[in-house]
Formats: sequence, structure tokens, C-alpha cells
Amino acid sequence: MLTYKDSGVNIEEGYKSVDLIKKYAQQTLSSYVLNGLGSFAGMVELPEGYKKPVLVSGTDGVGTKLELAFKSKKYDTVGIDCVAMCVNDILCHGAKPLFFLDYIACGKLDASVSSEIVKGVCDGCLESDASLIGGETAEMPGFYKEGEYDIAGFAVGIVDKDKIINGSNINEGDVLIGLASSGVHSNGFSLVRKLFPDIFEKYKGEEIWKTLLTPTKIYVKPILSLLDKYEIKGMAHITGGGFIENVPRMFTKENQTAVIKKDSYPLPDIFNLLIEKGAQKDNMYNTFNMGIGFMLCVNKEDANKVIEELNALGEKAYEIGYVKAGGEGVCLE
Repeated sequence: MLTYKDSGVNIEEGYKSVDLIKKYAQQTLSSYVLNGLGSFAGMVELPEGYKKPVLVSGTDGVGTKLELAFKSKKYDTVGIDCVAMCVNDILCHGAKPLFFLDYIACGKLDASVSSEIVKGVCDGCLESDASLIGGETAEMPGFYKEGEYDIAGFAVGIVDKDKIINGSNINEGDVLIGLASSGVHSNGFSLVRKLFPDIFEKYKGEEIWKTLLTPTKIYVKPILSLLDKYEIKGMAHITGGGFIENVPRMFTKENQTAVIKKDSYPLPDIFNLLIEKGAQKDNMYNTFNMGIGFMLCVNKEDANKVIEELNALGEKAYEIGYVKAGGEGVCLE
């Protein structure tokens, strides 16, 4: 006679994981959450004050950056990454994050590992004022290798219909403002892993994985603080595809080009190291964030004030380009 445990699924370890997770998730719950973890579904009521509330959703994962977490046995930062990838995306349309759900899959569940991942998720939720209202941990022996995990997330935010940011009022001469990234973030790691086959090699006095596992920066709070003060015409989260693929996503009108001056901000050392290791420089802006994790499009007369305010909030913000009529996409100068 076989039990479920004999097949490789340890129910008791699952119970232990849930108990560990609950204490972290509880810290993220806002007053709009109507129930706690453990129900079949999470319930959140809409906040008051919205005339025509629109729900804005996004989902993403962490990708092959996870392999560095497996090798270094450092699991919490990838949880932050998972939240950041989702909430920064919905932020691009002016949405304030409301709640988040996660999905973790593994070959053999280790409660200490899964709870460490979710601790990172909760840290990301706290940083973005989102409530972790539920999730799923799937133990699939024989499908995932033991010791390996995958994680994905789903975020829902809210914005008034007449305050949705969609790029429709972007015009020639508008200014592009870049906010500094915290490093490589969570994209391009299929290449990064080839460039750094030994993640324990030394870099600036410590093992390189510590730099590479720096979590994706969450831009929610500083950006939301600007929306009622300035006309933010468009926003872009610089993720997979770098500048080339993501910046044009802020445009609604045809025949507009984002002109970006590559020397308008300091390129972080880690990207120079990637080039030294063999990354093709010409393709870098189509793969990595290159030091700019988030971008705003504003009126020219507002640009300096927006930059000053972002810097006062602890961000590193730079005027990195402008919009011109004609063509489509991105022009790097």
C-alpha cells in the first residue's frame, strides 16, 4: 500500500510551510482585506474615494535568476523580485497596488525555503502597500528537480478611469526621466548565468552572487506621490527587452520616437563588468535595464521639479531624453 508521502508529497511539510508563511502574510493585510489566509479565496473590498474605479492587473515571474538563489541558498530576495515585476508593471498605468497572490512550485517541499521565499514576497508587498491575500505551493516530485523552485505572482491595483495613464497625450518635446535601477533586476539572467558560471567569484570584496541577487527596485511609493502633483503622460518599466522593447510601450500615438542619451546618467559598474565578461555591447539595451529601471514622460516645464522631488524622496532621477515626432521606437544617442 502506498501513501501520498511514498509518492514524494509530504503533506506535513506543507502544513509547516503554511504556518510559517501566515506570520509574514498577516503583516501585509490592509483594512480592505475581508478574510485571512486559509480560505478558498481572498476577498478585498474596493477603497472609497474612486468615482469610476478600474482594476488593473499584471502577472510575472523571476525567470532564471532563481538558479542563483538555489546555488547561494539565498531565497528571500527573489520573493521581492516577484512582487516588483508585477507591481511596477501595473504602476505604469497609474494604478495603486491593492493585493497580490503568489504561486510556488517545487519537486520536494522544504518549509524553511518556501517560507523564506514568501517572506521576500511579503517584504515586497509591504514596500508597495499591497496585501498578500493568498497563494499556492505545489509540490510536484519527478517534475521539478529536488532543491529547485519556480515562483510567479499576480498583482491587482486600482485607478480612477479618468486618471489612467496610457500615453495618449504624449507630444513632441516632452521629456523622459529615468529612475535608477538597483542593478540587473530580474531580466537577462540566461545571459548573466553564462557570463558568470562561478557565482562565487569575487567582485568588490564579496562573492558576485550578492550583487546579482540584489532585488528589483519597487517604484510604487515615489511614483504614486507624484501623480496628483504633475501630469505624468507615460511610464515604462524597463524589464525584459530593455529600452528597445519597453519604452515604446508607453506610446499610444503612431510615429513617435523616444530619443535617449546614453551618457545622461552614470552606467552602474555591474553593466560594465557584463561587457568585460563578454556581453555584446550593441545588444545590451535590448536585454538589460542598463541602470534605468523605470521611466517617466512629462511636460518639459515640469521636468526639473519632478527630478528634484524624486531625488528628495531618495531616488536617483535623471533627464535622459525627449520625445520627437516621426519614426517609431527608440533612438539611442
